[in-house]
Amino acid sequence: MDQGIIGSIFTVVVFVAFIGVCWWAFSGRNKKRFDEAANLPFADEPTTNEQNEKRES
Repeated sequence: MDQGIIGSIFTVVVFVAFIGVCWWAFSGRNKKRFDEAANLPFADEPTTNEQNEKRES
């Protein structure tokens, strides 16, 4: 096998992997898990009621 065939095979493998990752990321069954992960940075923040109580005291 020469270098051109190896490069072509590698390109096809990477393209198939890319399509697989896109399909996995945008599939409907993962939406709930991804939505929960997207809100993780806000999970540790106190609610606005807790913030208002701290300001009043």
